Amino acid sequence: MELFWVDQIAKKIAEREAKLNRGIKVYRTEMGIGASGVPHIGSAGDGVRNYAVYLALKNLKLPSELIAYTDDLDGLRKVPIGFPQSLESEIGKSVSSIPDVFGCHKSFGHHATSMLEDAFQKIGVIYTLKRASEEYKKGTYEKEILEILKNWKEAGKIIKEITNQDKYVKQLPFLPFCKSCGKVYTTVATKFENNKIYYSCSGEFIGKNSKGEEVVVKGCGFEGTTDIGGGKLAWKVEFAARWRALKIIYEAYGKDIADSVKVNDEICKRILTWEPPLHSFYELFVQRGGKKISKSIGNVFTPQLWLKYAPKESMRLLFLKKLAKTRVVDIDAIPMYVEELDELSRVYFGEKKIPNERELNHLKRLYEYINFLEKPTKSKINLPYSLLINLFKIVPETPIIKTILERTEHIPKNITEREEEILTRLDYARNWVKDNKLEREIKIKLNEKEKEAILLLSKDLNKDWEEEELQKRLYEIAKESDLENKEFFKVVYRVLLGGDSGPRLAMLILTIGKGKVKKILSEI
Repeated sequence: MELFWVDQIAKKIAEREAKLNRGIKVYRTEMGIGASGVPHIGSAGDGVRNYAVYLALKNLKLPSELIAYTDDLDGLRKVPIGFPQSLESEIGKSVSSIPDVFGCHKSFGHHATSMLEDAFQKIGVIYTLKRASEEYKKGTYEKEILEILKNWKEAGKIIKEITNQDKYVKQLPFLPFCKSCGKVYTTVATKFENNKIYYSCSGEFIGKNSKGEEVVVKGCGFEGTTDIGGGKLAWKVEFAARWRALKIIYEAYGKDIADSVKVNDEICKRILTWEPPLHSFYELFVQRGGKKISKSIGNVFTPQLWLKYAPKESMRLLFLKKLAKTRVVDIDAIPMYVEELDELSRVYFGEKKIPNERELNHLKRLYEYINFLEKPTKSKINLPYSLLINLFKIVPETPIIKTILERTEHIPKNITEREEEILTRLDYARNWVKDNKLEREIKIKLNEKEKEAILLLSKDLNKDWEEEELQKRLYEIAKESDLENKEFFKVVYRVLLGGDSGPRLAMLILTIGKGKVKKILSEI
C-alpha cells in the first residue's frame, strides 16, 4: 500500500539515519519563526508541515522533537505594515536589540515572534522554541562558526558555485554588529585572524520606511574588530551551522529560500562534514492575480484571520493536502476548504463511498493528519458553508438562520450535545459575510413569464399567511404564470439563495420575513 506523503518522509528519515549510523538520539525536525514582521499564512504552513513529520516519526516509536527557531538577531530591513513610523530609525539593527514599540515584550523581535507563537497555539502545533539571540550567547554554534570562518574562502567558492554570487568570495560570511551604530547589514567583515573578526561599517542596503517607500540605509564608517559573539553568520552558511549543532534531521522549505537551502546543504557536507537534513520542497501561496503573499507589501493574510472564519482543521488541510503546487489563499478560498474538510469527514466515517481503495486510504490518512493523529470519534455536522453564507447574506441574525436549519433538518430541533459546534460554525460564516462586506448581487435575467410570477408573489406577500396556505399559493402562482412548478421554484431560490434549490419555500419566506423577501424581489 502506498504511504501518505508524511509517512513516506518519516520512513525515509528512519532508513537514512539507520544507514548513516551517526548516533542520533532525538529525531529533530525544524521550522522557522519570523522575528521581523507580521507573520502571514505561509509562515504557519512551515510549522504545520514540519510538525506533521514530527508526528509521523513519533508514530514510528522514534523519540522526536520539533524545534521552532526564531532568528531574532536578524536585522530589520523594513517597517512592517501597521507598525509606527518611529521604527524607521531602527532599520538595519538586530530585531532583538530594538525595543518593543507596543511595550508588551522584551524587544521588537520578541513581539513579532509572539504573533506566530499565538497562531501555533491556536492551530495545535507543539514545539520547543529556540531564539538566535540566546543560542549565540550560549555558544551553541561556536564550533561551527569557527570552522566556517577558518574555511571562509572555500565557503565563498561554494556560494558562488551555486548562486553565482561573488559577495562572499571577497568578505567573510559573518555579519558583525557595528559597535558604533548597532547596524548589522551595513558591516563588511574582511579578515579572521587570532579569533578576531576585522570589519568596517561601510556597506549599504535598500530598506523600506513605514509608507513602503524605498530608503538607502548606509553604514556609519566605523572600523573595528569583534569576536564571534559580536555578530551572526550570514544566511548562506547559518542554516548549516544550526543543522549540525542542533542535529536537525528534517526541514521542509519554500521556494523563497531554495537557493539558501542548496548552498547550506553543500556547506554542511563539504565544510562541516555533516549530512544535512532531509528536505521537502513546497510552493508558496499567492493572492488572486498571482502575486506572492508578503508582509512587506501590505497583503498579509494572517493565520489568526483564517481562524476567525474557519476551524483550525481546515487550515491544516490547506498545508497538508499538497506540497508542490502554488495555491491561492485569501478569504474567498476559505469556504472551499471548510466544505472539503466536511467531505473528508464523511469519507472517513463511511458516509460517502469512495470505490477506489487507494484513493480511500489516502483521503482517510490525510484526515487523520489534519486531526494531528488524534483520531476523531464523530463526523462533522452537515452545515454547508456556502448555504450558511447565502443565508447570512439575507438575514444577519443567527437565531433566524438556526430556525431555518432546524426546519430544513440540517440540524435536529432542540439539539444540545452539538450546540457549541453548530453555533461556532454559524459564527464562522457570519464573520465571513460581515468582514467581506458582501451585499447580495442579483444577476438574474428573467423572461416575461418569470417576471409575472415574481410580481404576483411580491403582491401576495402583503397578506397574512400560514405556511401550508402559502405553499399552496406558490403552486397556484406557477400555474397562473404558465410555468412548471420546478421552473418557478428555481427562480425564487436563485433570487433568495443564489442556487437552484433550498429549504421548503413557504417556510423559507416566512422565516426570513415577508417584508425582507418582498424587498429582495423588488431589486431584480
